[in-house]
Amino acid sequence: MREALFIKKNEARWQEYQNHPVEDADEQAERFTTLLDDLAYSRTFYPHSKVTRWINNIAASIYQKIYQNKKERYTRLRTFWTDELPLVLYRHRMILLFTLIFFALCMAMGIISSSKDPSFVKSILGEEYVTMTEANIEKGDPFGVYRDEDRFTMFVRIATNNIQVAFRAFVFGILFGIGTLWILFYNGIMVGAFEYMFFAKGLGWQSVMVIWIHGTLEIASIIIGGSAGIVMGAGYLFPGTLPRKNSFKNGVKDALKIILSLVPFFIVAALLESYVTYQMSNRFSGGQYGSGLPLWVGIIILTVSLFILIWFFVWNPRRVYSRRGVPVPDDSVLVSKRAAA
Repeated sequence: MREALFIKKNEARWQEYQNHPVEDADEQAERFTTLLDDLAYSRTFYPHSKVTRWINNIAASIYQKIYQNKKERYTRLRTFWTDELPLVLYRHRMILLFTLIFFALCMAMGIISSSKDPSFVKSILGEEYVTMTEANIEKGDPFGVYRDEDRFTMFVRIATNNIQVAFRAFVFGILFGIGTLWILFYNGIMVGAFEYMFFAKGLGWQSVMVIWIHGTLEIASIIIGGSAGIVMGAGYLFPGTLPRKNSFKNGVKDALKIILSLVPFFIVAALLESYVTYQMSNRFSGGQYGSGLPLWVGIIILTVSLFILIWFFVWNPRRVYSRRGVPVPDDSVLVSKRAAA
């Protein structure tokens, strides 16, 4: 069907839906379903047409009314984790991928720089910390830093620090994402230099089995927190067809949802570092602090941590998006009425 005929055939109905909204829930649902059919057809045959954006805008306005009128006092928390958050993560999947690649490149830079300049590690990690670690390595207790304080005190300190780092990466996104990139850059360099310090001493495998017990979730939280900051900055820099103010507001909302999703990971990472990493570090202390945890426990924790991250941030968002069929218009893809006119 030619676009002109498609418009002529349906324009009166679209005008009716746009200019004469109804309050009846059944009629709203019927209108919404009809518009989704029109939208699917228009996106297929006229993907770049103004009529596609117009239908999307009308459908979105009806969807918002339906959504706002839902009784969700008891279901909102559940649907946030099962539907809303996965769709947000899927919508910003390319930003998540970019942030991961950027952080990995920064880690590689930290490793390469440390291998070329022995003083680089001290300049990044601090001379006092490196000297202490080297002293621990010499006395056969390379991971003694994890026994320096009470377990619960350590848990609170680590959880607070992780939250602060991820929150800074998020907040600095307001500087058009540049502040967030700087935090990711510095932390990536630091992790690379930190790992090189142990690999250079022949303790690479041991460091993986000790540090990455908690580091898998901890570093992932920093990366995801950085993604949230970039989502916020991108909302202002790249408004698309939305007014810049609306695009920025949508970016802030999505970024806050992503940050909220990290709360369980902050807590679990801090628990692992305070209690499990401590036990695993005993295994490489020359027996002076007991036998520590078996290696297979550490391998299981690492594997489960990676599986949870991949499931939560990659597989489940794609599954939820696919299950929804034709995607319901949401704030991030709405076009202004001016653009549709």
